[in-house]
Amino acid sequence: MAAKLAVLGTLVVLALLGPVSSQQAGYGYGGGSPTPTPPPAYPPTTSPSPTPSPPPAYPPTSSTPSPPTYSSPSPAPPPPAAYPPTTSPTPSPPTTYPPPTPASPPPPSPASGPALSVGYYNDKCPGAEALVREAVRAADAGIKAGLVRLFFHDCFVQGCDASVLLKPDNDTNPQPEILGIPNLSLRGLDVIDAAKKALEEKCPGVVSCADIVAFAGRDASFFLSGGAINFTMPAGRYDGKVSNASDTLPNLPPPFADVAQLKAMFAAKGLDTIDMVALSGAHSIGRSHCSSFSRDRLPPSNTSDMNPAFATQLKANCTSPSGADNTVAQDYRTPDQLDNQYYWDVINHKVLFASDAALLKSGDTAALVYAAALFQKEWQDRFGKAMVKMGGVEVKTAANGEIRQMCGYVNKPYSG
Repeated sequence: MAAKLAVLGTLVVLALLGPVSSQQAGYGYGGGSPTPTPPPAYPPTTSPSPTPSPPPAYPPTSSTPSPPTYSSPSPAPPPPAAYPPTTSPTPSPPTTYPPPTPASPPPPSPASGPALSVGYYNDKCPGAEALVREAVRAADAGIKAGLVRLFFHDCFVQGCDASVLLKPDNDTNPQPEILGIPNLSLRGLDVIDAAKKALEEKCPGVVSCADIVAFAGRDASFFLSGGAINFTMPAGRYDGKVSNASDTLPNLPPPFADVAQLKAMFAAKGLDTIDMVALSGAHSIGRSHCSSFSRDRLPPSNTSDMNPAFATQLKANCTSPSGADNTVAQDYRTPDQLDNQYYWDVINHKVLFASDAALLKSGDTAALVYAAALFQKEWQDRFGKAMVKMGGVEVKTAANGEIRQMCGYVNKPYSG
């Protein structure tokens, strides 16, 4: 109890260090751990989610100097578990980021767009969401983690328009987003293709790939959280026709980003600091290639604040006699669960990326980290709201998009 009170006291102090913008409504780098967890029973998609408890008052702005208030705190983290295997049975291509260079964030791209609606396909293609859900349910935990990441990587480049799914085509586009450095280790594309195939057989030309990606991100979040993260996802997106690998690095936050860069890159998508910290919780699932963090986070780096014993263990797990780019779990305690353990890992300096550790280096983000660690239910609600808000970034319409017949290719012009 004394320890919890001490942490709560720290939260209050941190909350007073700096303001946080008010809420208006992930970004993972790894592909996911391959060990599946038993899927929970899913509620009907057409009925609205249960009304959540009122959201907590997050760290105050300058006009509200009192500290945040929450319900009963979630329990402290469990005893440390043995680190999971260092290699994945199905390793994806290594992701090697270029060294950080001073660069301006991308220009703001508004999140507002055409109105999306819950139950959009109820009369257009009944059962569409259920088909996507079953495709996601059948995937292992690693692929589910990849689907959450896929949604983030889609929305942050060209908006939520399935541009990340387009494959190289020598005739039209030899360098689409999927070949960008941050996307080389994406997983879950087979699940999207399977869902699209089933939907085209049921309702040809009706359900967009962009909506399938959004539904899959929602459903994966539900299953990986044991049903605790449960929200409805509005739909009505069209598929984009533009996809460039060169757009990935300027738009996707790198693993070495500091707080200022993270805030700027999320703000460019219409997402605020609360959204950014909430979505960072997706780093409680998935795996990462060691090349994404070893240069600036592991010995002999003298800039890392990582727990020394944890860094030593990671160094051993990342060392490969063959020179292979090993993978490690992003959350060493509960690698297959989308929960708030990530925030305890941040607090204890046991996170992989400099961008994770950076959340403690600003008063407002640190206060949000402590709040998420102490009050899991409130973080779950925030995560769902941030996913929906992100799903509205740069949505395409019939005027600048299409409903693809195959998610990997734009539709061929009608030749008569």
